[in-house]
Amino acid sequence: MNENDSIVPRIPVGEWGDSALDWINDNFEWLLDFLATVLDFLVTTLTDALVTVPALVLVVVFALIGMLVRSWELAVGTVVTFLLVIAMDQWVTAMQTLALVLIATLVAILIAVPIGILAARNDQVSAVVRPVLDFMQTMPAFVYLIPAVVFFGIGVVPGIFATVIFALPPGVRLTELGIRGVDSETVEAGQAFGATPGQILRGIQLPLATPTIMAGVNQVIMLSLSMAVIAGIAGADGLGKEVVASISTLNGPQGIEAGLSVVIIAIYLDRVTAALGRPGDYPHSGLSMLRRKAGEDSDSGSAASDSAKSEGDERSSVGPQTRM
Repeated sequence: MNENDSIVPRIPVGEWGDSALDWINDNFEWLLDFLATVLDFLVTTLTDALVTVPALVLVVVFALIGMLVRSWELAVGTVVTFLLVIAMDQWVTAMQTLALVLIATLVAILIAVPIGILAARNDQVSAVVRPVLDFMQTMPAFVYLIPAVVFFGIGVVPGIFATVIFALPPGVRLTELGIRGVDSETVEAGQAFGATPGQILRGIQLPLATPTIMAGVNQVIMLSLSMAVIAGIAGADGLGKEVVASISTLNGPQGIEAGLSVVIIAIYLDRVTAALGRPGDYPHSGLSMLRRKAGEDSDSGSAASDSAKSEGDERSSVGPQTRM
């Protein structure tokens, strides 16, 4: 059909969006430059730190973290799988991707948690935020690269920007869900004791909502990893760039090795964050053992103190009778 024969006239939404991006780029150039400088510094610093440390030392550190928060099985699996990454010559690119994911996750959490708290405490804010999150989650991931490249050019910064926008919604949703899911009677008990809204939030709602919030953090990390690979198209260094290069050159082995490295990092981060969200589910973790030992020491100390106090009371009661 000819364009002029269309019943509905064409609405130039794309041109309006492009004009909006140009307007933001022209009027907020100072802010975009500041964000680019800060994000580039953070990712570069963290990447240099991860790459500078010997690979075997980092493998041991990651394994100790796994054993501390979850189990020795995770520690063993971490050693085996991360040694595989080293053997595939993907260690440097894996650390570049890990740095990008960690910084993007940190930024996303710093944005998502306050918005989720505000949405949980205000129904009007929730009503406004919910359709925005629906829009963000249904938008194809590649589309986020368009404003990222327009604002920041080519490199790691547009990759972080696109990753943060893509990974943000589950953090907001699950933070709101966790706080709204706190038992109202518990909140009312805090109010009855004269606690302020801030004290109730910090002392009751956030601690009880921590498992749900950590589930949101877990989802943010997983989405960040998936988007970090796509961000390789925008020039972000790491495993995503390896995948893009393998597609452009039809290099199957390179793509398989880079993809497998992404899976290994994803599984490790998923297991660690899941354990942090529900530490009680892992009684054999290092943290659980330390808590039990601390509790036993406290109980033995209390028992010794009570025994000494009772002996002192007996002596004080016997002393006057002896003098009589």
